[in-house]
Amino acid sequence: MQTLVLATTNRHKVEEIRRALVGFNVLPRPESLGSVPETEETFEGNALLKAIAVSKGVTAIALADDSGVVVPALDGAPGVHSARFAGEDATDLDNVEKLLRLMDGVLDRSAYFVCVLVLCRPDGKWISFEGKVEGRLSMDAVGTNGFGYDSIFVPSDGDGRSFGEFSMDEKNLMSHRAVAIRKMVEFINSPEGLEFFHL
Repeated sequence: MQTLVLATTNRHKVEEIRRALVGFNVLPRPESLGSVPETEETFEGNALLKAIAVSKGVTAIALADDSGVVVPALDGAPGVHSARFAGEDATDLDNVEKLLRLMDGVLDRSAYFVCVLVLCRPDGKWISFEGKVEGRLSMDAVGTNGFGYDSIFVPSDGDGRSFGEFSMDEKNLMSHRAVAIRKMVEFINSPEGLEFFHL
C-alpha cells in the first residue's frame, strides 16, 4: 500500500482526499511541521512550496493541494487568494459574502474551480496534476454541505444544484479535486508512477 503524507491541515480537504484515495495509506501532516507561507502567484507554485516542505520534513512522499475559485469577470479573483479573500483570518462565510458583494450587478457570473495536486519526493523530484470544473456563481448561498465557495458554485455539468447541496460522494464524482485525483491515481498505477514511488 502506497503511503502519502498530506501537506494540508484543512479537515474538509483531508476527508475528501482520503475518501477518494481508497487503497492508499493517507497520513495527516505532523503537527510538528509549521505552516508554509503561500507566496507564489499560481496554484501549482503554492502546492509545490507545501509539498517540498512536508516531504523534506517527514522524509516521505508528500501530497500537497492548492485550489480556489476563478472568476473571469473579476480578472481571475479570488484565484490563489481564495482562502484569504476577505482577510488573513477570514471564514468561509466572510469570503463568500465578499465575493457575492463584488458580483452584485455583474451579468457574467461564469466561474471555475481549479485544484492542483503535487506529489513530491524527499529528493525533490515532483509531479503535478490539475483538475478543473466549469460553472457559475449563484445569486445567493444555497446548501450547507461542502466548504469554501461550494454554496455559491453551480457546476455546468450538474443538475442545477450548488456544490453545497451535493453529498460528499456526489461531489467526489465531479469536483475539481476529484478530477485531479483521478489523474494522479492513473499516474501512480502506471510504470512511471511505480518508479516515482520507488525510493
